[in-house]
Amino acid sequence: MGKAKKKFYVVWIGAKPGIYDSWEACKSQVSAFPDAKFKAFDTIEEARFAYKKNFKDFYQPKQSGNIVHKKWMNQTEIIKDSLAVDAACGGNPGTMEYRGIDLLTGQIAFHQGPFAQATNNIGEFLAIVHALAFLQKKGETNRAIYSDSKTAISWVKLKNAKTKLEKTRENEAVFELIDRAVQWLKTNSWDNPVLKWETEKWGEIPADFGRK
Repeated sequence: MGKAKKKFYVVWIGAKPGIYDSWEACKSQVSAFPDAKFKAFDTIEEARFAYKKNFKDFYQPKQSGNIVHKKWMNQTEIIKDSLAVDAACGGNPGTMEYRGIDLLTGQIAFHQGPFAQATNNIGEFLAIVHALAFLQKKGETNRAIYSDSKTAISWVKLKNAKTKLEKTRENEAVFELIDRAVQWLKTNSWDNPVLKWETEKWGEIPADFGRK
């Protein structure tokens, strides 16, 4: 895998507005600052240009959840600057976990679980929302997210997990995560396209747990 591209982070509203050359430096300025406004750029020139402008010029209207910009439609090749997410569940319901893989580096971006008495669809849904929040926090609003689950993608578009799983004492933690994910979708905007991984063309999604 190729080396991850260096990013430059513009902080318009934060503890100390400015341009930062690492996510850690940017994070220290925005993580505890209410309504911080920041974004990542590929070059220092882009960052300098953006910093002189109003942040509103770089924040797009809230995504409807059912429209993908035309530049992302009919993709025939894998977009390397992306995250791939997947879940695994031993039974239905059963013990579930999910994770995200950075396709640029091949490294695990996040891994959650195991969670008791859940389903694969729930895991796939939580993985997509986790990826959206993860990329938003890093200011990487242009990176795509791949999932091989049509069901999970549709739930994200609906901003609601349409699971038929019954809530029990064993899976209370899972339902808390679902509630948090739905709340995040309803109260946040995002630009990252959520795309269907074409398994027949490209093979198993890189985040697959290999348990089939």
